[in-house]
Amino acid sequence: MQHPDPADPAGAPPPGRPAFPATGRRVLVTGASRGLGRALAEAFAANGDRVAVHHGGRRRDAETTLAGLPGDGHVLLGADLADPRQTAGLADAAAEALGGLDVLVNNAAVNTPHPPAGTSHADWCAAWRRHVDVNLLGTANLSHAVARHLIDQGTGGRIVNIGSRGAFRGEPDHPAYAATKAAVHALGQSLAVALAPHGIAVTSVAPGFIETERVAHRLAGPEGEAIRAQSPYGRVASPQEVAAAVLWLASPQAEWGSGAVLDLNGASHLRS
Repeated sequence: MQHPDPADPAGAPPPGRPAFPATGRRVLVTGASRGLGRALAEAFAANGDRVAVHHGGRRRDAETTLAGLPGDGHVLLGADLADPRQTAGLADAAAEALGGLDVLVNNAAVNTPHPPAGTSHADWCAAWRRHVDVNLLGTANLSHAVARHLIDQGTGGRIVNIGSRGAFRGEPDHPAYAATKAAVHALGQSLAVALAPHGIAVTSVAPGFIETERVAHRLAGPEGEAIRAQSPYGRVASPQEVAAAVLWLASPQAEWGSGAVLDLNGASHLRS
């Protein structure tokens, strides 16, 4: 049995495959217009990586993200992830603009309320269709397209999915969000097994509440105190805390974590 070199915590790659780099990588971050996506782009850029900043409909916000990134060589790319053709085009455009790809972070998602008791059937069906199209199929289709680039390059890679605590504890007002995030976790584990022979590690994170623009009104409103009290720390996560974990999962040292779903919820929901 072969054992990794203790001086090389990531282990040696098979002959012909270069060691996965710790910096200078080509990174595609979806949904990077603001909030967690912006923090992710900033973390990778600060690490010395070049970032493709993806946006759906918030181009101006994405331009702000791009303008604030340290380093050079970053690019702005738009695509509707609900459209499989645009999803494939996004992978191709990112690879062309960056000269290849090394890391994909599937962060883009929709999360609109549709409580079962107060939502019409038509609105319920529309909400589920949109969540499935973007959160699940968009993630699956983009992961496949990027994986094809990584396999063809023969250099290994990392795919990190942004899931959710709601996949485990439920989201009564956002059931399609919780269900699609649970599916994203399962997708990541399937891809982890399928892509390991190509040196591609796939992981997911399951954050709880994050202090972003999207939920600022809830944190500032009457329910804010109850939301913060979900964690024994009495607060919610910062986007930078989650981004730091994602940056590690995309590192050479994290290869053996492939298939993992990492809880990032401040002990607000425990599972075993």
